[in-house]
Amino acid sequence: MNIQRSFCLSLVVACGMLGAVQAQQSQGKTQKTRPAKQASQPYLLGPGDVVEVKVFGQDLSSNAQVDADGNLSSLPFLDPIPARCRSERELQKDITVAYSRLIKEPQVSVRIVERNSRPPASVSGAVRQSGKVPVLRKQRLNEVIAATGGFTDKAAGTIQILHTEPVLCPEAGEDAESFAIDGTTIPFEVVKISDLQKGSSNPVIRPGDLILVTEAEPVYITGSVIAPGGILMRDQLTLSRALAMVGDTRPDANISEIRIYRQKPGSNQQETIKVDYAAIKKSKTPDVFLKPYDVIDVSDSGFFGRDVWLKNVIGALTGGIQNSLSRPLYWP
Repeated sequence: MNIQRSFCLSLVVACGMLGAVQAQQSQGKTQKTRPAKQASQPYLLGPGDVVEVKVFGQDLSSNAQVDADGNLSSLPFLDPIPARCRSERELQKDITVAYSRLIKEPQVSVRIVERNSRPPASVSGAVRQSGKVPVLRKQRLNEVIAATGGFTDKAAGTIQILHTEPVLCPEAGEDAESFAIDGTTIPFEVVKISDLQKGSSNPVIRPGDLILVTEAEPVYITGSVIAPGGILMRDQLTLSRALAMVGDTRPDANISEIRIYRQKPGSNQQETIKVDYAAIKKSKTPDVFLKPYDVIDVSDSGFFGRDVWLKNVIGALTGGIQNSLSRPLYWP
């Protein structure tokens, strides 16, 4: 009996040791395959930035601003030091080398105290909080939109991005682009909100970008529909989609002749477009694309419909007169 207990106890201990070994092996594999955390990119200096330069043990400490040429030109006893698109650490090494020609083993520290080279991006339009968003690092459009609280219900479906400044520190293969306001086309991008939400389009936002989330313009639907009123026009809005957004037409609607009242561009005149919606539903004719401020009027086809009622009244009156004239005249 004791032998059996000893055997069972040994078996349990062996299984436990085997499980511990397997756990360690799996943990080791997980640690090997776990991706290394990417270090954040350092801030690269540009014109207008101010750095604090300290030379320990020497009366040479000062604040210096990167000039328009991208250099530090005001450091005591030094020629201009290139600073454009360089980090604090890189600049510290260059200044240390420069001062080592004058001082034995100088101890230099460099710290950025003002970041003026990258103006914020301005966001306006159909966002919850319009304003300026700092762009001190590489940011994409979705991050900037999130900083404004996201889109409102009036968002039309497109985002317009106007680049006002060239890329300060272009990466390998990236074009810095030269800008000239007069006589030169400034780069302009249009991004669909649907593409941004799907992740198929998410451009990098540059400092100084002007971002406009376009607001939808209205289309009005009246007459024999479930919920007449105004709707906001997004993307390419068709007549069938617009009617679906108001619950579609009523059973007594005259869908063979729907009228669209549209303002003619550049004038105060209005044109009337007659549409056979019944043929569109049967795929016999193509759908009609709407324009902002279109007024869609769906009339009734029942007896008390506007056009039908008038026709029926006229028919009843003229029919009654004809019947009275066709009767033979007689005297009682």
